[in-house]
Amino acid sequence: MFGDLFEEDFSFISNNHCGKGKKSKPRESEPPAPRDSTNLSGIKNQGGTCYLNSLLQTLLFTPEFRGEALFSLGPEELGTLDDSRKPDAKVRIIPLQLQRLFAQLLLLDQQAASTTDLTESFGWSSHEEMRQHDVQELNRILFSALETSLVGTSGHDLINRLYHGIVVNQIVCKECKNVSERQEDFLDLTVAVKGVAGLEEALWNMYVEEEYFENDNLYRCGACDKLVEASKSAKLRKLPPFLTISLLRFNFDFEKCERYKETSCYTFPMQINLRPFCEQTEMDDSEYMYELFSVIIHKGGCYGGHYHVYIRDVDQLGNWQLQEEEDGLIEDKASRDSENAKETENPAAVLKGILSEEEATQLPVDQLGQKLLEKKGMSWNKKYRKQCGALRKYLQNHPQIFQLSPDGNKVGLKESHKLLFRLDSHGQDLQSPPQKNDVQWNCEKTPPRPRAASAACHWFDLNDSKVQPIKEKDIEKQFQGKESAYMLFYRKAQLKRPAEAQGNPRYQIPEHLLNEMNAANTELQKKRAECDSANNGIDLHLHLSSCYKFHNGALHPSLSWKESVVDLTIDRRKTLGDLRQAVFQVLESWEGDMVLSVAKPLPAGLHLYQVLDGDELTLHGIGLADGADIFVWNGKEVGGTKVLTGPDHEPVVLNVLRLAEHNEGGKGQHFSEAQHVFSCSTSLGQLHSALAPAGGIILKNGSGAEKEAKNWEVFLEEDMKETVRSVGLSDGCSVLILDSHDQSFVNVASGNLTAFTYDISWLQVRNFCGLEEEEKLVKITATIETVMSDIKMKAIRELQLEEELANESCLRPVSGNGKLLSPVPEDYTVKEAELKMGSLLGLCRGKAPTSTQLFLYFVVGSDQNCSPEMEIVVEETASVRECLNLMLEKSGLSGDSWHLRRLDWCYEAGEALSQESATLKELNVCRGDTLVITEGKLPEKGFLKIPIWWLKPSSCKKHGENAQDQVNGDYTNHVDSSVVCFFLLPLPLFKAPPEPTPTGLDLCYAGRIEIAGEASLEDLKMQALTLPCCQEQVVPLPSFLRAWTVDSKRPGKLLRDNKQRLSDYRLGARVEICLEPLQEEENLGPHELLLRVQMGIPGERDYSDSRDLVWDISKECTTWALRQRVASHYCLPVDKIEIAKYFPERFEWLPISSWTQQISKRKRRKKQESLQSAPYHLKDGDVIGVKNLLLDDTKDFSTVRDDIGKEKQRQLALEKKKSRQERFQDPFFPEEKLPTKPRKPEVALSINVGVFR
Repeated sequence: MFGDLFEEDFSFISNNHCGKGKKSKPRESEPPAPRDSTNLSGIKNQGGTCYLNSLLQTLLFTPEFRGEALFSLGPEELGTLDDSRKPDAKVRIIPLQLQRLFAQLLLLDQQAASTTDLTESFGWSSHEEMRQHDVQELNRILFSALETSLVGTSGHDLINRLYHGIVVNQIVCKECKNVSERQEDFLDLTVAVKGVAGLEEALWNMYVEEEYFENDNLYRCGACDKLVEASKSAKLRKLPPFLTISLLRFNFDFEKCERYKETSCYTFPMQINLRPFCEQTEMDDSEYMYELFSVIIHKGGCYGGHYHVYIRDVDQLGNWQLQEEEDGLIEDKASRDSENAKETENPAAVLKGILSEEEATQLPVDQLGQKLLEKKGMSWNKKYRKQCGALRKYLQNHPQIFQLSPDGNKVGLKESHKLLFRLDSHGQDLQSPPQKNDVQWNCEKTPPRPRAASAACHWFDLNDSKVQPIKEKDIEKQFQGKESAYMLFYRKAQLKRPAEAQGNPRYQIPEHLLNEMNAANTELQKKRAECDSANNGIDLHLHLSSCYKFHNGALHPSLSWKESVVDLTIDRRKTLGDLRQAVFQVLESWEGDMVLSVAKPLPAGLHLYQVLDGDELTLHGIGLADGADIFVWNGKEVGGTKVLTGPDHEPVVLNVLRLAEHNEGGKGQHFSEAQHVFSCSTSLGQLHSALAPAGGIILKNGSGAEKEAKNWEVFLEEDMKETVRSVGLSDGCSVLILDSHDQSFVNVASGNLTAFTYDISWLQVRNFCGLEEEEKLVKITATIETVMSDIKMKAIRELQLEEELANESCLRPVSGNGKLLSPVPEDYTVKEAELKMGSLLGLCRGKAPTSTQLFLYFVVGSDQNCSPEMEIVVEETASVRECLNLMLEKSGLSGDSWHLRRLDWCYEAGEALSQESATLKELNVCRGDTLVITEGKLPEKGFLKIPIWWLKPSSCKKHGENAQDQVNGDYTNHVDSSVVCFFLLPLPLFKAPPEPTPTGLDLCYAGRIEIAGEASLEDLKMQALTLPCCQEQVVPLPSFLRAWTVDSKRPGKLLRDNKQRLSDYRLGARVEICLEPLQEEENLGPHELLLRVQMGIPGERDYSDSRDLVWDISKECTTWALRQRVASHYCLPVDKIEIAKYFPERFEWLPISSWTQQISKRKRRKKQESLQSAPYHLKDGDVIGVKNLLLDDTKDFSTVRDDIGKEKQRQLALEKKKSRQERFQDPFFPEEKLPTKPRKPEVALSINVGVFR
């Protein structure tokens, strides 16, 4: 019903690492998360399958469908999944995968199950899984697929047995009382929402209210054989055990011609009595009472949204505890009572005391109750059950204190509470936390969970992977609004569940599935234990003092890095004493005291910080992270040198700069640089004495070498008592030392430098004003803030030119090929002119344009070899006509049959400046643009300017080579040297997916033509043949040319009928046409389809050259007809070929097969649909791959080129998503400019089922 609404989520991809020395594990290698406190499993959303997830959860929580029907079918009837690949085996894959999914949802200890295997059994592709559909449509199609899959088994009537009902429509003649009736079967009832207050009113209107035939609207009675008055009514004749009701939320507004969602209030009861709506009303009330157990909710509008489901837990499989109640319990139990008497009576404190005295990390719950009886002389049920409930439930409700095993049979204290209890009560040493690896959760040993007798069926909200408890009154919130009920599921109230099914998820599950889930749970526990160990393991780098020496303020290894450092992996939950013991075992030869200090590599070297102390503390508690550096020493000296530790003695590396001589060959670096190390507690006076000579000054630049002059700061005399750290000097900061004679370069005012920069550099200026052959070159010292007029005056003085030249000259940048670029306005700075230091400028005659003037180039005609490029300066407020007149005057031309065009990317006359009264500024004409004076008046309205491309076969004959080049759109090796052509490649400014032309075809640019819209297609072909690029081609008649539109850089729509006018094609203003030469005349009819077929090369992932195939589809356009046409083309039997359509934009092949049975809600019989509809959308120019099964039995149509293309698309999608996330995180990004996602066409939902009759 809907287009694509969701995109694949790549949010788990990250560049972050777990630590310095440890690589992060990929997400796929981690085991799935265990179930949450509800003990229910959700279902993962594959991108757009929320509608499927909601329906599957409803079927799962329909115990009679799950257990008594589906699970009752064994492998002897359905087959096994292991046999599904065998050619002759009849395996009913859909019910098997449904059984397996339900078993996973019931027994597998994971937060959410995957439906990938199930959707693959449906025959859905990844594209189908990303598309949103209607859950009401899915309900009917899935039931139909199950009926077909279960033909010939004991479950053949599964759907009818549970959901089938009958409605009888009756018409009663008022004269003869003859009753005419007609029965209708139903699996679900569809009721109106518009204009109806609720479900009861809708059913009353359908099954109680009568419709009368009277006056002008009479009924012809079969018994009376005349028109008579009559009444029409409908009744429910047979009620199913489970009643499914679909609400007609979506309607069509005929005035606005659009669909809309009905969001008005629509009530429905928790229990409903259907007696008033039934034909037979004499039975007991229990036969008519139904209870609501599932509500599928739709959130959004009629073109898209999201589904989730409210479900009543009939078998009480989940743990129901609202979050606010949990928070209240945690808050109440976390607060300690100051009175010891109340502390003693607190059951949590009593249980904590018992568990803390046990040596074992966990204790069976039954033994805990026995020890409570021995200690208090009274059992839990007598003392605490009335106020706290059952013991096991009390432990479950306090997860912040007690740690239960997954099967709920063992309990232990959380680490934090064990440590606190022992410190408060006994003052004993801290112990390691209990290991989770000792707990095994096995489905086979899990008994039914005991519950309080008062426990009732509770409701849960299952929203894809998320499951949370809700109150029954929350259902009333779904009566109206954009998030409202969409499907209702009722069950007969007399359907009672057996006692053994209550709280027992293993009930009625077949033995082979139990064994499979047991093995899967064991593997999950193993993986989680390994992952837990890996996540808690940290890598420490041990630096040995015997391998280090202290000099220049820091520690440096005396040997290589590998010999100086020992890597040690340890669990972060272990204590510092355990770490010390492990270090002793690694360093067997260590003698004397051992001190462990936290170290940190700095630019100056290794520096030591605090000493690790407190052997009873855990490594995580003292803050040791993965990749931490630990220095092992005696705590006093290293190599006989005392080492100062702590943050107050951190070494700082400073860049010390001094002015150097002028460097002619470099890019303007005028400083000598050296690095010095000082302690951060060093005073500036000590720094001055060590670096600056007498009379010298020190300046700092806190951000290194890229700051401007105004950010340099002079250290004054009163600053000499400050330390290096207090004045903000850190690693990488630069200080400038100026001698007394160097200070003449600066102007020290208020302690800041105002006319000096670190990046003092130069620009080159060449004299182009003189007449001498050798042009003189000088270098002018400048900064990025220097004004261009000052540079010009300095250059004039350096070149010893006349001062009067200043008013008659300008500076123009010189490009790499020696071309003079547009002059730079004199009021610009070097930074504003976007000049790089070391750039070459030309001093030329002529005034520089002001900031309101434009410097433009222009040529007469598009051929620059015949017409020299000229220059002109005009006001940006000048009109196009005024600019054209100035250019004509300068070029010596006259007349009014001229107009201006822009120069396009092919260096040809491009878009015409048609608005001659508009200003250059309004048309976005910029400084340095090139305009073309074109002969002739502006093209009149109704004329089309069409780019022409030449479509010709590629010269590449070797298959399988240069696949990477073909994907990248690189066809430069396939150009005919006799044709000057430009290939149709994506513009470099866009990161678009690779979109190559069809296999074996090249697109070459031929030129542009201007033609009237009333001209015919034949006229266009004749005019295109006059283009210089096409004149060398031998084309006898226009009928030897095939014309295509260019769509997405590929041939798109085929233009038929040479006599048809161009305006009839509705080409549009930006259409492009490509012409394909033919060997013979062609005149395709309206019912002839042109396809390009190519035969697969046996043993290779490649194809032979494509051939044109004309297929007459006037009679039928079905799969069988196409297979016959292709088989006759290649002279092969129909059953010995396989065909597939190629989708170049996705690099995918879609097999065109006819053996599957397609089931839809409209037609339930085997049908042949047109290939021009979904999913093939066959059209002219499509590529059809052919496999000869006599020589090649592989059914994989993909090529190496497809693999490369898909990988490129995946990389581009990741980059696009990353850039989109960065844009959305920008607080200044306006929300109204967010790109809207185009709505995709609607596609019918179907499930492919094999034939089992």
